[in-house]
Amino acid sequence: MPSHNSSDLSPPSFILASIPGQEVAHFWMAILLCSMYILAVTANCAVLFIVKTEPSLHTPMYFFLCMLAAIDLALSTSTVPRVLSFYWFNTREISFAACLVQMFLIHTLSAIESTVLLAMAVDRYMAICHPLRYTATLTNAATAKIGLVAMARGVVFFLPLPLLLLPLPFCGSRMLSHSFCLHQDVMNLACANTTPSVVYGLTAILLVMGLDAILICLSYILILKSVLRLASWKERLKVFSTCVAHICVVLAFYVPLIGLSVVHRFGKDLAPLVHIIMGNVYILVPAVLNPIIYGVRTKQIQRRILNLIHVYSDRTAQ
Repeated sequence: MPSHNSSDLSPPSFILASIPGQEVAHFWMAILLCSMYILAVTANCAVLFIVKTEPSLHTPMYFFLCMLAAIDLALSTSTVPRVLSFYWFNTREISFAACLVQMFLIHTLSAIESTVLLAMAVDRYMAICHPLRYTATLTNAATAKIGLVAMARGVVFFLPLPLLLLPLPFCGSRMLSHSFCLHQDVMNLACANTTPSVVYGLTAILLVMGLDAILICLSYILILKSVLRLASWKERLKVFSTCVAHICVVLAFYVPLIGLSVVHRFGKDLAPLVHIIMGNVYILVPAVLNPIIYGVRTKQIQRRILNLIHVYSDRTAQ
């Protein structure tokens, strides 16, 4: 057993990953990330504002969309400003406490988003397969309770992750693989037995994201069976088209999540750039795509955005 001094037991900081030999490109990468972040914040705030001010959108589906927008805002804001300060000002160190807090926020918010996506799948299932029971079942009160359950579920399952890392000694490299802190990335730097952390992390992922993905697939299998009972292909396409936006949002969330997991598991020999890009895709792409997807697919949101642009143009012209 190696001996560890007190500083090993409480590491002062970790070093965020950079692109070796490409420090000049950091400025331009920061410009790209900043542009995506501004787009994500603007688009998600627009969704929140439009749903709040448009009475016709005060339905469970759009309340879930508001939850999704709020989660994306919180997730991107908990990481991107720190990443930008690193790229622009070369502040590569992040304290142990700040790293654990950031890690907790990323994993917890991701779990909450996964639960909300499952709730949206159930919403589509009820609307298509049980339309007569839809209004009575998915009330505004029920929607609020689902949101609270999603928050509690994320916190309960992922709060132990940073707590399991607290007592571990870090006596070797403190260089992370990403520009922010993730559980598996930090855990791999510990110079002690990490089996409890590995087992719990895998269990939490399977019981939250894994189970949610299975239930979302099951919901769409039932939806597909119901749609196929309709008489004509025109009716089938019309009904199933109401699910297209949600399917795209599910893919925008789970594809980067799976890609990042694969890179962590099998990509140890990959270039550092791959890890950095996959991490940034996981954090920013869903936040950028989600409001755009629903904006394109929802006529009420389109009309409201056009009205806002028209009003702004008139005020500018004056």
